[in-house]
Amino acid sequence: MLAISLHATNDDLRDLLVPINKKFPLKELIAACKAYPGLSNAKRITFEYVMLKDVNDSLDDAKALVKLLKGIPAKINLIPFNPWPGTNYQCSDWETIEKFADYINNAGYASPIRTP
Repeated sequence: MLAISLHATNDDLRDLLVPINKKFPLKELIAACKAYPGLSNAKRITFEYVMLKDVNDSLDDAKALVKLLKGIPAKINLIPFNPWPGTNYQCSDWETIEKFADYINNAGYASPIRTP
């Protein structure tokens, strides 16, 4: 199984959250995913997506995620952010995470929410 730490749907934000994106931007990553050998509904790619309050958790972000992954058999794990002292990020509100998950599910993708 292939799992990818995605966390953002545009290169500017992903550069900040996942620095390797500067070397392998989203366009290349998505092209590689689409070319992944044996990709099918039975062999999906898992995308990890941490939920950051007011950073990547809006309905527009959910729409962009569905658009980005169109045509890729995928499961999208939604991960509530676990803050630590000194971090600049907060976990999205539970209601926001559930609405995000509902949108993803209604678009045809499994999107379980991890719980601690």
